[in-house]
Amino acid sequence: MPLATSAFFASMAARLMRRSLLTLLALLLGTSVLLPAQALEQVTLQLKHHHQFQFAGYYAAVEQGYYREAGLDVRILEGADGNEPERNVEAGKAQYGTGASSLLLARAAGKPVVVLGVIFQHSPYALAMRQTSSEPDLRRIIGKRAMIGTLTDELGNSDELLAYLVKEGIPPNSFQRVEHSYNVNDLINGKVQAMAIYTTNEPDLFDRRGFPYEIYSPRSVGIDFYGDNLFTSEKEIADHPARVRAFREASMRGWQWAMSHPEEMVELILKYYARGGDRQHLLYEARQMVPLVQPVLVEIGYMNPERWRHIADVYAGLGILPKQISLDGFLYNVDSSASRLRWLYRALAAVAVLLLIGAVIHYSMLTRERRRASAEIRAGEQRFRTMFEASPLGIALIDSVTYEYRDINPRYQEILGRSQDVLRNMRWLDSGHPDDVAQVKAQMARLMAHEISNFKVSNRIFRSDGEMVWIAVSVTAIETPPDSHALHLCMIEDVTDKKQTEQLIWQQANFDPLTQLPNRRMFLDRLALDLLKSQRSRSRIAILFIDLDHFKEVNDTLGHHQGDVLLIDAARRISDCVRKSDTVARLGGDEFTVILSELDSTERVEAIAQNIIDRMCQPFALGQEQAFISASIGITLYPDDADDIDDLLKHADQAMYAAKGAGRNRYSYFTPALQVEALTRMRLTNDLRNAVKGGQLELYFQPIVHLKTGRIHKAEALIRWRHPTRGLVSPMDFIPLAEASGLIFDIGMWVFSESARWVQRWRSEHHPDFQISVNQSPLEFQRDDGSYLEWQRQMQSLTLSGQALVVEITEGMLLDANSTVASKLLQLRDAGIQVALDDFGTGYSSLSYLKKFDIDYLKIDQSFTRNLAPDSSDMALSDAIIVMAHKLGLRVIAEGVETEQQRALLAEAGCDYGQGYLFSRPIPAAEFDTMLRLQRLA
Repeated sequence: MPLATSAFFASMAARLMRRSLLTLLALLLGTSVLLPAQALEQVTLQLKHHHQFQFAGYYAAVEQGYYREAGLDVRILEGADGNEPERNVEAGKAQYGTGASSLLLARAAGKPVVVLGVIFQHSPYALAMRQTSSEPDLRRIIGKRAMIGTLTDELGNSDELLAYLVKEGIPPNSFQRVEHSYNVNDLINGKVQAMAIYTTNEPDLFDRRGFPYEIYSPRSVGIDFYGDNLFTSEKEIADHPARVRAFREASMRGWQWAMSHPEEMVELILKYYARGGDRQHLLYEARQMVPLVQPVLVEIGYMNPERWRHIADVYAGLGILPKQISLDGFLYNVDSSASRLRWLYRALAAVAVLLLIGAVIHYSMLTRERRRASAEIRAGEQRFRTMFEASPLGIALIDSVTYEYRDINPRYQEILGRSQDVLRNMRWLDSGHPDDVAQVKAQMARLMAHEISNFKVSNRIFRSDGEMVWIAVSVTAIETPPDSHALHLCMIEDVTDKKQTEQLIWQQANFDPLTQLPNRRMFLDRLALDLLKSQRSRSRIAILFIDLDHFKEVNDTLGHHQGDVLLIDAARRISDCVRKSDTVARLGGDEFTVILSELDSTERVEAIAQNIIDRMCQPFALGQEQAFISASIGITLYPDDADDIDDLLKHADQAMYAAKGAGRNRYSYFTPALQVEALTRMRLTNDLRNAVKGGQLELYFQPIVHLKTGRIHKAEALIRWRHPTRGLVSPMDFIPLAEASGLIFDIGMWVFSESARWVQRWRSEHHPDFQISVNQSPLEFQRDDGSYLEWQRQMQSLTLSGQALVVEITEGMLLDANSTVASKLLQLRDAGIQVALDDFGTGYSSLSYLKKFDIDYLKIDQSFTRNLAPDSSDMALSDAIIVMAHKLGLRVIAEGVETEQQRALLAEAGCDYGQGYLFSRPIPAAEFDTMLRLQRLA
């Protein structure tokens, strides 16, 4: 066994020997004065919280019979708050209690409390906050809500954390303290932004809920308070000195057993004391208490007056205590029995003759007790060694000067992946990652300079097989004789899985899982950082907003899997066009953004944008297929166009839509005109929402004339919007807005209802076969929302035949024909509603579509009618369309008829109907009604 470790165990053994000698003395006296057996004395121990492993030693003293052997019947009471033990001990309701270092404040306030022993050599109190993506920063608590201590207690556990905050430059009035609920959900759900915790308790609850947290410990700034302490009152010591000694000794025995047998202790607590805590949580407490109690290194109960002086100095620095306050009477003199022993020795000398006979009689008993004491010393040393060897933490005792290993437990060897022999031929930091070693050495320099007594870091090590492992390291200085090298205790824990989980969560929160590009969150973070850099360097930044043209068609035809393949390739192509220092991000769908930072001129921006466009035009290989798309790019500049992120993104988006509107496959810079146009569109869209309900829409009708007779047989319904301030707004302006906003469906239903009402009137008053043509947007026609069923219901309520209406559609709808379009045409046919194909001849005309679908009318586009002349190509095309339509059983309507010559040529060619300014412009319904009345009278 290494000499340094043996010294620790020898110290423990010496204390055991002292207790054994006292026991022998009691036995010796017992042979001289035989007293009758006495009943157990009843005493009460008041805990400061509910039952948990934090008080395991006292439960062990009860269940292992240590209190009973000391002649005590101990009742253990739970506590509702941290100050209840002080109140009850002072009031005599309890003889003993557990308390934090704030007992020093109670003593200074006049309460006659006396500390019997220290259980936690280091305080478990710390501050927890939600983990952020940035570096840990305690100053985030400023201006926030925090649960630190109980507001109603005069002397609570908040003093230690408040001292920590003050030392970090955060006064108590800089944040809002709220009453502590001891409910971790308040921090998880954001009710508060910080809360005081026990490092032995709440972190396990956070981990179980998957809550990312950061812990800030006062020990990081040299505030090293004792944790739980066993205490009593001056009155108890004065009235029952022997009982105090017996209670303290039995309690410390209980703690030694509890820390040596954590598994058995947990089962004992679950059986007799548990209140809601499960086995896993109690074991977590037990593991976390090892570095705080330090049972291997320090005798449980040991307290250093200098540490208490340090605590008093911290309080004095806060203005809570006067400087150099006296500690007299505050700390229990464990060796106070020595004076009594000296008195007893004198008494023994006086009755030496009387005891001689008894000594002879009990010589054999004394010999037996010595053997038992020696065995107990060996057992104690073995127990402490067992705790060292079986610890779930890796523990090593290290020479602070040479960094040589003095002792190493199996778990330490397991984590480093090296045997004890190999490690003894290495130095402490030999396996550390080069980037982390400097940090550890810097902390060790502070430790050796006595600036700090301990420190914690997370760093990386390399195992013997080359695998890198993350470990949480806790280093504590060890007191050694002046003539020997300084030692420190290093405890490590493998946190690789936790680090990998944190990295995965961070990756998922900041990067697109498909393309591995930064997502919107990371893009905004980088843009904010680039803006700050640009302000310092007075350089410019360009933001490119990229939208893939025709990507939806790839998804719809080849499937989403191939669409994902295309997006991955597109991300690679865009990234290849920029510098590594620039940022390429995917905001979602087929939208990408690029940040070009530190620009001296915009020439490079245009070159990059054009390069991206050229790369996107190249074919994408998708399995056995090839896909062709393009890109529309909007460009905005900082600080030229805006000085904040929201406006920059809005302007880039507007410029991108301008590029799409100009024909796609190009880039467009943001201009103020785009902002004005966007604002106008937004306001016009908002006004359009009230147009239907506000009665601002009007229906105009343009007559469709039978060319042979010259009479009006039909009319086309055309919508107009009479804006209250703008006057008449062209359908060319508001119909695209209606389609983009979804208002087109309400407008379409209103047009149908008004048309049905007027055609009912005109069929009854003018001609029973009168028809009205209604235009339908592609969005209306392709939407499967049951609108035609509503048409039928309204027509039935008006006793109106389906022949009264004609629905006008474009060739494009037939070219994109799918099951929905075919179903719509069948619904119209079933309802008796006829169909007209508008603007025929200007699109991708196909005779197969005329044959496949039931079309009733062809409308020759006005681009042919406008230039009609005898023997012209337009006349030849018009003749061909008319002949073809008649062969297929379709009737023909010519649009844009403006002259008598055009009418005559069309009539001679056999065209059925004409529509245009020659006959009438579109006019309001009332005027059209008058026109029909005049025709009837003619």
